[in-house]
Amino acid sequence: MNNKTKNTITVFEHQAIFTNKGIHRLTIKHLEALQNFYKEVDFPYYTLVHKGVRFCEYVGVLQVGNLTIEVLPKADNDGEEYWRTMLIDMLRTVGLFKVNAPSNSNLNLKTNSVLDLYFELFVQEAEELLHKGLIKKYRKTQNNITVLKGSLLFAKQLQKNLVHQERFYTRHTIYDREHPLNCVLYKTLLLLNRISANQSLQSRIGSLLLNFPELPPIKTDDAFFDKIQYSRKTELYKAAIDIAKLILLNYHPDVNKGNNDVLALMFDMNSLWEKFVFTSLRKNKPSNYTLKSQSVKQFWKKNGGRGKKMIPDIVIENDNNEVVVIDTKWKNIGTSNPSDADLRQMYAYSKFHNNAKTALLYPGLSNDFIEGVFYNEENNSFISNNNCGIMTVTVEGNIKKWQLSIANNVFNSSLFD
Repeated sequence: MNNKTKNTITVFEHQAIFTNKGIHRLTIKHLEALQNFYKEVDFPYYTLVHKGVRFCEYVGVLQVGNLTIEVLPKADNDGEEYWRTMLIDMLRTVGLFKVNAPSNSNLNLKTNSVLDLYFELFVQEAEELLHKGLIKKYRKTQNNITVLKGSLLFAKQLQKNLVHQERFYTRHTIYDREHPLNCVLYKTLLLLNRISANQSLQSRIGSLLLNFPELPPIKTDDAFFDKIQYSRKTELYKAAIDIAKLILLNYHPDVNKGNNDVLALMFDMNSLWEKFVFTSLRKNKPSNYTLKSQSVKQFWKKNGGRGKKMIPDIVIENDNNEVVVIDTKWKNIGTSNPSDADLRQMYAYSKFHNNAKTALLYPGLSNDFIEGVFYNEENNSFISNNNCGIMTVTVEGNIKKWQLSIANNVFNSSLFD
């Protein structure tokens, strides 16, 4: 990614881009990099098609060499700028884009992609930490020095200093900034200096590197980040380390030593929509309602073995002990019926929540609630108290209005009649 020329393609989820057709085209090298990055088993971001790739329900940014592919969600007819803003606001709402600290108050929200925003947020956090002073720690080291301190290592002394009697090879303790958290920041800055195509950030990254102590490389995998424990002194590092983790663990260098490294910062829209709806309902719910997310119930058990659990997205209960189960689906259903699998799932949710009413909640072009009931063909009758409605909520002009609209549509619907 040494080429800093900015080249961006913006597409919507489920769209495809090719090397031989379309407004936006991949180069052969970029396609080869995406093909090398592709994993056949359970790879969620895109599928391979003839001379191209087709994106799935994951949105965000893929950076391949000097090419940035921005994948945006799409639930209505609004354009790129609108959905870019809405995606950022959705990530912010569910806590995947934490910009609430005072150091983040001047975050530039007019940059070109989610990737740029994460980069800028990291740079701001690193600048703030450097300004306040990087933490130090005591560590033991061995070195050839001109002052006798610590313990003299006689074997090394004889080996190294037989003709240099003014030196001492010792094991001693020093107090410096070679702390694992500082090493993570330094490693991330070096990576951003290499891959960022945002010219406005380049000088700031360069300034940080000039003022940062040169630190040794550090292995950063899932196990490393899982072991991090924050103290009163290191709590200020948490926001920067969280972003560094996201960047470092999703960076995939070109194993052929070329310039087509891949950075994938992608988010599952189904999961994001579920969290966004839950957050919106929790924020705007009436006081006599309680909400549970991912409420687990066991519905099948094998003799002598493990069972199976069902996990509905959202369970709502009011003071009258009325229970409603909602499952969120990120797709524009239009005038179509829900899938058979979704309806069977909702029937099971209802039965295992004492015949609760249920609803499938979709984004849509209008605010609608269409009631539906489960039918018993043998008795030629409906199964009472087992309603499963289809709810669509239109995308509003800004994120707060959208959140309020979601809550109003749910709590004021006939689900609680």
